[in-house]
Amino acid sequence: MLRTKIAGMGYYVPEKVVTNFDLMKLMDTSDEWIQERSGIIERRYAKKHEETTSTMGAAAARMAMDSCGVNPEEIDFIIFATLSPDYFFPGCGVLAQRALGISKKEIPALDIRNQCSGFIYGLEVADQFIKTGKYKNILLIASELQSHGLDFTTRGRNVSVLFGDGAGAVILQPTEDEDKGILTTHLHSDGTEAEVLSLINPGSHCGYHLGKEQFGYPDIEYGGAFVTDKMFNEHMLFPQMDGQAVFKKAVTKFPEVIHEALKTAGYSTQDVKLVIPHQANLRISQFVQRLLRLTDDQMYNNIQKYGNTTAASIPIAMCEAKQEGRYAEGDLVCLAAFGSGFTWASALVRF
Repeated sequence: MLRTKIAGMGYYVPEKVVTNFDLMKLMDTSDEWIQERSGIIERRYAKKHEETTSTMGAAAARMAMDSCGVNPEEIDFIIFATLSPDYFFPGCGVLAQRALGISKKEIPALDIRNQCSGFIYGLEVADQFIKTGKYKNILLIASELQSHGLDFTTRGRNVSVLFGDGAGAVILQPTEDEDKGILTTHLHSDGTEAEVLSLINPGSHCGYHLGKEQFGYPDIEYGGAFVTDKMFNEHMLFPQMDGQAVFKKAVTKFPEVIHEALKTAGYSTQDVKLVIPHQANLRISQFVQRLLRLTDDQMYNNIQKYGNTTAASIPIAMCEAKQEGRYAEGDLVCLAAFGSGFTWASALVRF
């Protein structure tokens, strides 16, 4: 039986570093306030008019291909995970395909919208295609450009201080080694509280879920569906989050889904070399670490310097952890994510 191995990895983060002290010039906040609530010290922001979600993703993809000697022409399937696409449509998959110069091959490109869990959702999708022999070189990209859509005023500080830009990518290939590669993946969702962490506007809902009067939709049969004057005037075009609700749910679902992966594969936390969580919040990761009784050497965090890069955070962290020697060939690594939707997921990988 074929398994799926991570043959190559790459990441890209913009050059521009934005510190907490830089944000203090824009809003009523402080370095101490941000670090206390999130652990973040700095993050990266993309260059306006020069970098996009798809171009950053393509840069990470080139690094991933170079790391394992795969040419763009050998890629036979693209999966692109993001919550911050270049366009409402088309998706970033085809844009990355174009940027990599492989459009003429007419290979399929799939876009995934599972927010912070998008990378692991993409891993499971790719894993199924590899196992069946359908594709042999799958490019999975997770990229986020969030800085262009944040509210950099005191009004939006609870959300805006958390997020950064960046991209990660992996090349997935088949292997006949039964003790190597993706051992198990687990995906979950619960849409009961979907709006707790969300970007409501613009959208095509016309107020259906929360009431049309709240968003100022005109009482006409056609038009006025995406953006209204009320949305502009009352600053309703930015992400929103109930931080306490997200924290409470995350510290429950993170340990559950990690245990699920380990139990399915017949391992315990003591067998794991490294746990790489989606970099949501350092306080969440530390809470989960204590619950699972993991040592500092078993938990990887880099949110301090990149902020929350949502779907891109796991592949970026995987690359950096490998460069730092935190895991090596033969080691067992557990990936886990929790995010908007709510969605959560885990994957157990033997490198």
